[in-house]
Amino acid sequence: MENNYKMVAKTLFGFEELLEKELRQLGAQDIKKGVRNVSFSGDKGFMYKANLGLRTAIKILKPIHSFRVKNEQDLYDQVYKMDWSQYMKSSGTLAIDSTVHSEQFTHSQYIALKTKDAIVDKFRDTTKERPNIDLRFPDLKVNVHIDRNQCTISLDSSGESLHKRGYKTATNIAPINEVLAAGLVMLSGWDGQSDFMDPMCGSGTILAEAAMIACNIPPNLMRKEFAFERWNDWDVALFETIEESLLKKTRDFHHKIIGYDKSPSAVAKAKDNIKNAHLEEFVTIKHEDFFKTQKAGEAKLHMVFNPPYGERLDIDMEKFYAEIGDTLKQNYPGTDAWFITSNLDALKHVGLRPSRKIHLMNAKLESRLVKYVMYEGSKKAKFQD
Repeated sequence: MENNYKMVAKTLFGFEELLEKELRQLGAQDIKKGVRNVSFSGDKGFMYKANLGLRTAIKILKPIHSFRVKNEQDLYDQVYKMDWSQYMKSSGTLAIDSTVHSEQFTHSQYIALKTKDAIVDKFRDTTKERPNIDLRFPDLKVNVHIDRNQCTISLDSSGESLHKRGYKTATNIAPINEVLAAGLVMLSGWDGQSDFMDPMCGSGTILAEAAMIACNIPPNLMRKEFAFERWNDWDVALFETIEESLLKKTRDFHHKIIGYDKSPSAVAKAKDNIKNAHLEEFVTIKHEDFFKTQKAGEAKLHMVFNPPYGERLDIDMEKFYAEIGDTLKQNYPGTDAWFITSNLDALKHVGLRPSRKIHLMNAKLESRLVKYVMYEGSKKAKFQD
């Protein structure tokens, strides 16, 4: 299709396969998995769809030029040569961000500065007017990526990171990123066909993402703005058509999503966020200490949570993780329990053998997503049936 062009969706380490699968289900073409990114092809409508509908993407970039660079002056000259008038007006605003993986170029901020200088100088020389810099709400956000001596200039179609869904007004001391939360729920294999619980729900992010996955609600419907809405070729009618087509694919959900937290302020924040996301009919949040609870009913339970790691909270971690293991073992039969932690020492004190371990990064913390299967009755009896 001649209107198709290459795009790159950026993601978190360990989520590349999830993102690849999401893109395939949305209808992307020429999908190619990288490290922390997946490239693909689509048209303008698909770019809108990717921003609205991808749960594990952080940004959607549209590469517009690629070239080899020897030094900073070379970069300036190549960027200056480009026709920037097709992307923005000289009276517009601009922001540049850069990522650099190179021995030749070591300072990403300096690369961003040289790129900005080249674009601004080009406009000033050709129109006698220069764009201003606006780091918060620019008309055009440009991404510069240098890998060794190969430079790619892209337009950032998303603007603010796509983890900023728009439903979260209140957070706690150690909030989980929405893209990370969605990815954990997806990696856990939850498909909306059982009850779901987050027993340490904090500000409710995992619950909100689980509810949207269960109902197939596009994750970024609540966002106030995408960067592409300020582009010269912004097509509001096409965007609304794409939005409508995604909303038609939502589905019913016939189970329960339950959140517990022992902090009253966390419970209040979580309820606010779930209300903002219009998910109250699917999610119930209670003020409970997980260690004093037990599973309600016989039905299969799927549990995903993000316990404290000890990074920002002062807790006896060994004792805390031992209590997680004891509570699961004694009070939660018939449960698949998944949680993420970067505290690998404390993990040894859970006292249960994980059936899965997935290596992930939570911000800059090396982490593990672990799964514990709590059988009805003893495990031995389970295999004798």
